[in-house]
Amino acid sequence: MISTLKENVEIILPENGLEEKLEQAGKEHRKLIIKLGFDPTAPDLHLGHAVVLKKLRQFQQLGHQVVIVVGSFTARIGDPTGKNKARQPLTAEEVQHHAETYISQLSKVIDVDKTNIVFNSEWLDALPFSEVIQLMSKVTVAQLMHRNDFSKRFSENTPIAMHELVYPILQGFDSVQIGCDIEMGGTDQLFNCTMGRQLQESHGKPPQIVMCMPLLKGLDGKEKMSKSLNNMIGLTDEPNEMFGKTMSIPDSLIDEFIDLTTDFSQEEKQDLRQRIKNGENPMNIKKLIAGNIVRQYHNQEAAEHADRFFTNQFQSKNSEEKAFEPVFLNSVFPAQHAITLVELCHRLKNKESKSFIRRLIENGGVKIDTVTKSDPQEKIELQKGKKIKIGKRSFFELL
Repeated sequence: MISTLKENVEIILPENGLEEKLEQAGKEHRKLIIKLGFDPTAPDLHLGHAVVLKKLRQFQQLGHQVVIVVGSFTARIGDPTGKNKARQPLTAEEVQHHAETYISQLSKVIDVDKTNIVFNSEWLDALPFSEVIQLMSKVTVAQLMHRNDFSKRFSENTPIAMHELVYPILQGFDSVQIGCDIEMGGTDQLFNCTMGRQLQESHGKPPQIVMCMPLLKGLDGKEKMSKSLNNMIGLTDEPNEMFGKTMSIPDSLIDEFIDLTTDFSQEEKQDLRQRIKNGENPMNIKKLIAGNIVRQYHNQEAAEHADRFFTNQFQSKNSEEKAFEPVFLNSVFPAQHAITLVELCHRLKNKESKSFIRRLIENGGVKIDTVTKSDPQEKIELQKGKKIKIGKRSFFELL
């Protein structure tokens, strides 16, 4: 059991903390309380989030209590991004919308019916300013400056707003309120999670242990998976999109995807690695990974269909076998006869930002009837039968 819970975990603080917490819970005949907090800053979960969620599912399957803390208060403040500037705070309406979307997606991985979902505005909105000052008195500026992005920004004379310094303290106070035994997160949350340990101790409570999961790299193979970087595979992506995106990962990410995104057995994972070492075409291994991912978040039938679709769309040279998604002019482009290329592509791929689509066009990633178009402002006649290819995986035909 211990080895399973430790699988793929990058940091456990303190090192023997998990064993001690499990032993303590056994003696007291109670469930461990495992916390995961998130600020609903964007409405989509992706495979990077699932790395942590799958670990929570393991605790659930062992009968422990998972608590999801929705940062309904902290999201309105703005968490430091770790990228040398503060993240913009959200409105209450944005927080509510994103939170509802997040919660509906959690069921893709964890058992929502057995999960306690709480909103930190319940206690932080009610916290008097005098208690906020008392809370801040438990932490020194020197401690806060140990956070890497704070120290880097300070050394570079980049402004650090006071609310950013308060953010980790508020996140730590969530742990005090919940009385959690374990806080989960990615490695980028280590500082904030350890703040929870410190504040629990200062309030006379047993300190939580911290378990940090590795950060899954995105499709670019460089940065962590993120919606803002357009390098993510979303948990709600359609099967064909999910399969195709997985096939696009660089070969250097195969090992990481085997470990962090699939639910193959350890024996199966080792077999896949050995096949790579033996010189097998990485494309074959990616197909197995892609099929496994689609099966997890959809079903086996969808995985098999996505495999066939990918083969026809991207490996077959016969253009007649390629499938173009029908787009009805009257419903998508009512009373319009011509439209700019960037607007056309944005209507067809409305999950993508216009800036992303504009870059895609300028880099030669869009074709109209097999002709590459590079001017985002070019006027395109909306005519039945016109075929549009956007990026590597999106094919549309106007009807």
